[in-house]
Amino acid sequence: MKYHSTVKQLALAAAFGVTAFASADFARAETPSWCGPKKATLALLDGYGGNSWRQVTTASGKQTVELCPSITKYEYADGQGDTQKSISDIKSMAAKGVDALVVFGDAGPAVLPALTSVYKSGKVVVPYRVAVGGKDGQNYSKFVGASFESDGETWGKWIKSILPKGGNLLFLSGPAGNSQGLDELKGLKKELGDEYVFVNQAPFAVTNWDPALTQKVLTAEIAKNPKIDVIISDFGPSMVGALPLFTKQGKSIPAIATSDGNSLGCFYEANKAGNPDFKLFTVATGNDNVRLAVQWAVALATDGKPPADATFKAPAFEDSVAGGASAVKCRQDLPGAIYLSSELPPEDQAKAVTK
Repeated sequence: MKYHSTVKQLALAAAFGVTAFASADFARAETPSWCGPKKATLALLDGYGGNSWRQVTTASGKQTVELCPSITKYEYADGQGDTQKSISDIKSMAAKGVDALVVFGDAGPAVLPALTSVYKSGKVVVPYRVAVGGKDGQNYSKFVGASFESDGETWGKWIKSILPKGGNLLFLSGPAGNSQGLDELKGLKKELGDEYVFVNQAPFAVTNWDPALTQKVLTAEIAKNPKIDVIISDFGPSMVGALPLFTKQGKSIPAIATSDGNSLGCFYEANKAGNPDFKLFTVATGNDNVRLAVQWAVALATDGKPPADATFKAPAFEDSVAGGASAVKCRQDLPGAIYLSSELPPEDQAKAVTK
């Protein structure tokens, strides 16, 4: 693996718990503890890999694999949003002899029988981020989750800080019934009392995390609700194309609690002056969830030491109210479709999303 500078190399090594050897060019580093001595092959499988978030996540997963010299071959498959293809990808990777599979199971429990079959055949199977049902040690090796409920709690605390007396909230999430949105709502309701009213149809306004549908949903919600104090969304960049609808109707863009994205940060910087109610708070969008999943899979496949945690916790990232180190971030010199909270260097993300 090549790094742009010795500083970047050391920073990346530190991020993964790798201790660099002192040498003239810092070219060598100790093998991370989750990388054992046993040789193995690994595949990363997406249920849907066709957006920038997945492209950055895929690049992050590959970069993590490259830190372990015991992984002799890496493969990738994109289910393209087709459940049957995703199931076929899982089975075919196992049939090819791949030792460890890291799976983003977009289709949820529909892929569980395939995961279970492959696991029982002796493969290391690590589904992550999306709940697929089943249990560790019975249907797969280890499920590596994300603390979406924690995200909801973090958003809720910020909302209380800017609207202590309550207000009208619009909550946007992905497909109907998705576990991420439901868990985020649990977290929000832990923090927010009855003085905070959700104006959307319960449990959340469905957007499928699609920018075009998000614009339609926001248009309808603005028309129905003359007063929206805060928009909550678990995919911030998808809103960028729709937010100008507020100003077109003579309203200020409201406060937003969401996940980060370069396009959203730059939109905020360009529009904050003309929108007095526009405040922005983000949590890290979670590309690095894949790193934890890969570390688990590699550890189990190579006889390494598994990570201490099996749940990725996204830290708070930007807060336009607090400012300082938490100030909103924008890299106008790079594509909007990158995520500055990601451990993958922004320039590397740019390459991943412009292939």
